[in-house]
Amino acid sequence: MPILSLNSVSKSFGALTVTDDVSFDVPQGQALGIIGPNGAGKSTLFNLITGNLEADQGSVQFEGRDVTRVSAMERCLGGIGRSFQIPQPFEKLTVYENLLVAATHGRNMSEAAVRDDCADVLERTELIMRANTPAGQLSLLERKRLELARAMATQPKLLLLDEIAGGLTEGECRALIGTIKDIHAQGVTIIWIEHVLHALTSVVERLLVLDFGKVIGIGEPDEIMASREVREIYLGIDV
Repeated sequence: MPILSLNSVSKSFGALTVTDDVSFDVPQGQALGIIGPNGAGKSTLFNLITGNLEADQGSVQFEGRDVTRVSAMERCLGGIGRSFQIPQPFEKLTVYENLLVAATHGRNMSEAAVRDDCADVLERTELIMRANTPAGQLSLLERKRLELARAMATQPKLLLLDEIAGGLTEGECRALIGTIKDIHAQGVTIIWIEHVLHALTSVVERLLVLDFGKVIGIGEPDEIMASREVREIYLGIDV
């Protein structure tokens, strides 16, 4: 049974259809990349998976349970975690305190019960030396790492990453890729929206392409990137 299934999911804002009859499955433990031009509906799709938006049609199933009408908070408690494209830490709290907030609320547990787990996440995301630093003082790479760490503090079974490599230098990107690979190797299922293609394809086993809210293709990265339609739509190459 796949960990996530979307079945004919559609979402419109007025006359604008931003997610159009989207269906796909994500097997447990897989990493799926999502690409598409700006305005393709990628972030809307994430919001439909996390419960920040409710689908107009279709269904979202997580671990075999229909969560289409389930709140974002309940989905988080059930094991769906996410990062945001623009990091949104509590800037006056320390890095460690940011994780405590995420863990206590995202898992509905006491602070005492999650302290050790938060320390472990700090180690895994290479933030342990910045644990007592106010989040507002972090560099961009560190803020991206904190965004990842806060999602991991909820102990997700399914981790959604929204352009986490955007704005980073080549070296910073490589460092972050290493952390994401480690997380994936530990069995966490990942869905990753990204424009930095080399970062994405170094981690994911499959790529899904969106254009105007529709799924244009899904398959192995080499197969998808060799597709004439994908090259015309996504890369702007006239073939």
